[in-house]
Amino acid sequence: MEKTFITIGRALLGLYFLLPGISKIPTYALTIEYMSLHNIPFENILLPITIFLQLVLGSTLIIGYRIKESALVLAALTILINIGMHDFWNDYPNTDAGHELQNFFKNLGIFAGLLALSASNNIPQWRLLKHS
Repeated sequence: MEKTFITIGRALLGLYFLLPGISKIPTYALTIEYMSLHNIPFENILLPITIFLQLVLGSTLIIGYRIKESALVLAALTILINIGMHDFWNDYPNTDAGHELQNFFKNLGIFAGLLALSASNNIPQWRLLKHS
């Protein structure tokens, strides 16, 4: 039962990154504007990196490959995005601070789940090469 729950949890965490990674592609210009509003530097470099990481590492979590490494990198990405983009303590036009506060704490939960996943020793993983 434990392995089933871990598998479901990591797949859902993977979807949490894969789907937003996909959605950032058609809304690229709007995402750049939102990043600029939050004073994110190098948004033209950071957004493609974010999309790439969300697509690739979200997928690796779903398929069960390099789970610990993927979870750890996504945990770092989540904290960086959380501090930069969900900064409820700053006032931005047309931004609801209460909604940003909710996103901030939701992302802390995602971060905690990723840390727990990266530290778990009982993760069923897909391997390219089977060791004898």
